[in-house]
Parts: sequence; structure tokens; C-alpha cells
Amino acid sequence: MAEATSLKRAYRSAMERTYIVCIVISGLALVGITLIIPLGVVMRYWVERPLSWPEPASVIMMVVFSFLGGAAVYRANVHIAVEALINAVRPSIQRAMRHGVNACMAAIALFMLVYGIQLCITTRFSTIAEFPWLSVAIAYLPIPVAGLLTLLFLIERVWIGTPPRTSIMYADGEAELE
Repeated sequence: MAEATSLKRAYRSAMERTYIVCIVISGLALVGITLIIPLGVVMRYWVERPLSWPEPASVIMMVVFSFLGGAAVYRANVHIAVEALINAVRPSIQRAMRHGVNACMAAIALFMLVYGIQLCITTRFSTIAEFPWLSVAIAYLPIPVAGLLTLLFLIERVWIGTPPRTSIMYADGEAELE
């Protein structure tokens, strides 16, 4: 029993660190997009020397932001969810519906993982025109990574439960309205 508790605690700690890495990388990608797009606009319209790389770079960063951020949002349970239907049924049906949702999330995460890996393998020898040194597979890599992370976060939710209120996810607290 103590060994299982220790294993759960270690897994929860690993997922907490993984969550933080996802948020940091997603945040950096968003900051990068915010800086690169205005640079491209300034260079094109004010300096009249357009750069070829800001738009494709920002698209790659948006893929990173969307997929890694999406995995983190799933762990934090702040994704879009329709709770009205679940709240309208008996608790026993609610449990069955939640298990169904978990099964669907597992299927989606496995789909992203398996087909994302296949996509990366298929495109590994192609390059991006503006970045000839960058394989297209690297641009698609966030898809299988996010699938794996979502699966790991789902395992945490099913095996251990939702993260405790002491998690970094809740550090900012709720905003108070005047």
C-alpha cells in the first residue's frame, strides 16, 4: 500500500513538472508569435524590405502553442466542456458518461500519438521552403507529443484523480470582480 502511494505521489509530481514545461513552452511560443508578426509587418510596410520567415515561423509556433497548450489545458480541466447534460442525469449515469468521455479522450490521444508519429516519419525528408535546414517532421512533432502528454494526463486523472488545489495550476487564484 505504501509503495502504491509512493508511486502515485511520484507520478503526480512528474505530471506537475510536465504541466509546467508545457505551459512554459506554450507561453514562449505565444510571446515569440507576438514579437515576430509585428516585426514582419514593420519590415514589409515601413522599412519596405519584407522578411520571408516571420509568417512560417509564427505558424510553427502556433502549432506548438496549440498542441502543447491543449494538453496542459486538458490537465487543468479548463477546456470547453458541456456540463449541462452531465449535471441533468443521476450520479450513476454521470459516472458512466465520465468513463465514456475518458475513453474518447484516450482514443483521441492515441490517434494523435500513432498517426502523428506516422506523419513525422512520412515527412522527415521534406523541408520548409523558408527554413531549408528544418524538417517538416519537426514542425509536426507537437502532434504526437501532445497525444502522449494528453494520454499521460488522462492516466493521472483516472488513476489518481484531478490535481489537488495545491497544484501550480491553481496558483493564480480566481479573479475577483468589483
